[in-house]
Amino acid sequence: MSTRTPYQTDVSDEEWAFVAPYLTLLPHDAGQSKYPLREVFNGVRSIVKSGAHWQLMPHDLPPWPLVYQQMRRWMAAGCFEAIVQDLRILLRRAAERPDPPTAAILDARTIQSTPESGARGYDGHKRRKGSKVHAAVDTLGHLLALLVTPANEQERAQVEELAKAVQRVTGEHVELAYVDQGYTGEEPASAAAAHGLQLAVVKLPEAKRGFVLLPRRWVVERDFAWATRFRRLARDYERLAATLAALHFLAFVCLLLHRFTALTVSP
Repeated sequence: MSTRTPYQTDVSDEEWAFVAPYLTLLPHDAGQSKYPLREVFNGVRSIVKSGAHWQLMPHDLPPWPLVYQQMRRWMAAGCFEAIVQDLRILLRRAAERPDPPTAAILDARTIQSTPESGARGYDGHKRRKGSKVHAAVDTLGHLLALLVTPANEQERAQVEELAKAVQRVTGEHVELAYVDQGYTGEEPASAAAAHGLQLAVVKLPEAKRGFVLLPRRWVVERDFAWATRFRRLARDYERLAATLAALHFLAFVCLLLHRFTALTVSP
């Protein structure tokens, strides 16, 4: 580890001990490994948390082009997704829940576009131009699957792909998915049933006044709120949908790592 002054976004010793095996794609003595891998990971964490431009990465971290290229390699290898899925299993065991969940919650949020991202679509309901992030979480709020579409894409049209991804990471164990009224209709129900899922629509009360906490659905809404604490995810700054999806998984790596090490490290 370098002798620089640490940043709040730096990975801790306990967190690094967990993620290092997932991120090590080359031998430690490889000739092209000029900078410590831990510092490269710290650079990626700094970007997603602070929301800064790549060119504005602090000078005492590795050069931003190197950090960006390494992040692309981690994305291609599915490193962030693998860490999230394994942390989910460990945290469910700590909560005395079965490893594979039997229920999930599906929802989507629209992220405002920026000049850097370009317009991907217009969400007429939210009156917002940008991208739409579709997510599936378990009942504890652990991320199961995520995909990014233009903002004009309907939630119900993504059920099949999202259900397929959920069953792939859980070993076909999920039987029930809680959704909002945007997923009503025969088409999404049939798409979910094709992958062994039953959709349970959680509706708003007919006479609603003020904020209403809806059963089950609040879990995924909380996850979206957690994601917006990472300033790079508060708006869509990415040119590629794959990058936006990967940065969401990276954000949940940070969140779940902190939660896991808090359970395992002695006070």
